[in-house]
Amino acid sequence: MIQQDAALVCFSGGQDSTTCLFWAKKHFSRVEAVCFTYGQKHSLEIEIARTIAGQANVPFHLLDVSLLGQLAPNSLTDPSIRMDEDKPADSYPNTFVPGRNMVFLTFAAVMARNKGIFHLVTGVSEADYSGYPDCRDTFIRSLNVTLNLAMDEQFVLHTPLMNRDKKAVWQLSDELEVFDLVRNQTLTCYNGIPADGCGSCPACKLRKEGLDSYLETKNK
Repeated sequence: MIQQDAALVCFSGGQDSTTCLFWAKKHFSRVEAVCFTYGQKHSLEIEIARTIAGQANVPFHLLDVSLLGQLAPNSLTDPSIRMDEDKPADSYPNTFVPGRNMVFLTFAAVMARNKGIFHLVTGVSEADYSGYPDCRDTFIRSLNVTLNLAMDEQFVLHTPLMNRDKKAVWQLSDELEVFDLVRNQTLTCYNGIPADGCGSCPACKLRKEGLDSYLETKNK
């Protein structure tokens, strides 16, 4: 049975996907979350995602796509690779996992179809990101068409953060009344440290810059 007012959220337990989870709860009467294990070094993010989904009263699903992490060397799945702290001038940072969002959204669509859900939510953004090609709006639009053609359905891919920088993402979490939860319980850090994280990896730097900017504006 098609659930017209239902959504499936690609959920990792980080700042962006947690904000999207609560955005989905505001806009859809039924929300479920799907998390992926892809060989990432820090399995803690899965448990954090499971906990937050429970707090949000959202059904939580875990899919194993660990083959993805074996196909291309990257610093998120291979402990022997030292993480790039800055984006190289002539290539993508080695935190880029080729095909990750395409695989996640494809598997999410297959799962959603079986549940009669045709709204998919993902936290990608091209306003404030590390240059990953699979975070661009053009990619999302292209994949949306491809999924519809591949399964002869009418999926709608929602990207609430696409044009929001990290400052605006913090603002959205505040508007959704989950600012404290996002700040204190999520795991965004590439080194696997919850909340404010390690403070030195690219994800933590981006998160902190956005937070400081938002708090400065909010406290004026």
